[in-house]
Order: sequence, then structure tokens, then C-alpha cells
Amino acid sequence: MKKEDCFYLGRVAKTHGLKGEVTIKLEADDPSAYLEMKHFFLEINKVLTPFFVEKITPNGDKFFVVVQDVKTIEQAQNLVGKSVYLPLEMLPKLSGKQFYFHEIVGFTVIDSEKGELGPISEVLEYPTQAILQVMKGKKEILIPILDQVIQKVDRDKKLLYITAPEGLIDMYLQ
Repeated sequence: MKKEDCFYLGRVAKTHGLKGEVTIKLEADDPSAYLEMKHFFLEINKVLTPFFVEKITPNGDKFFVVVQDVKTIEQAQNLVGKSVYLPLEMLPKLSGKQFYFHEIVGFTVIDSEKGELGPISEVLEYPTQAILQVMKGKKEILIPILDQVIQKVDRDKKLLYITAPEGLIDMYLQ
């Protein structure tokens, strides 16, 4: 499994108990969506390594997990701090205006005033704001990802409809 075919779910935060159980700290809006996972991948030496789940016990945004073939606290300690990944197909489906950043790269952006702007080349994630990087020819347009900006996501046609803040697009196209 390649890392680009997966999404980051969280990390192994610590051991739990004395029999090899680990605590996975999830970075997910809805942890319950992952209660049925049968396996996950840990990044070990820059390689995604599969681990199989025997039992999951939810605890808020954490899971206590019994991992197959991990039976001692020492074995579990070797997993602490590792990043946890799942295949992209295990992401819960979104609808309406919701989207995953990776899924909209390549979508064409249509502004309610300026019309077709161009394809999304990347989603830039900053600590305070995520931003769409849209290329109109050779010009870059940066558009904030905000509820009031995003109007509609058409997954079938790969279109993202927006209403950009007044003057924003003109600022890039001058």
C-alpha cells in the first residue's frame, strides 16, 4: 500500500494495559465511522506496514486497540508515536457541500460572477485557513475554503461552484 493511496487517521499515542494493547488518538470528525476497521497501516521506517485488529474499544476520540501478534507491553511500546493510515476507500462518503481536500484536486472552479476560473491544482493547508490554489492559465488564484464561499460540489462533472469574496479574483487577474 502506498501512502498516497491512504489517509492519515491519527497516531498510536501510548500503550494501554500490560498485554500489548495500544491507544490510537484519532483525528477524525466522527470516530465511530472507524469502529469496524479490521486493519490499519503504521508508517514504520517510511513504509506502510499492515496491522490487523482483534478488538476495538472506543473512548471519545481515542480507541483502545488489541492488535494481532502484539501481546506484550514491549511490543506495543515499539508502535507508540507511529502514524496510523487507512486506505482512501475507507473514508466515509460525503455529500452536499462537504468534500475531502484530496478529492477536489483537478475539479474546475466556477465563480458565480466571473464564471470558469480553472482547475484546482492543490489545496494549501495553513494553520488558520485552508486555501484552494486555482490556475487560470499561468495565473494563480488563491481562494479561501469557507462555507460562505463554497456553493456546490458536483462530483460527477468535477465542478466546484463558488462565490468569491468581492474583488478577490480581480486582484489576481490584474
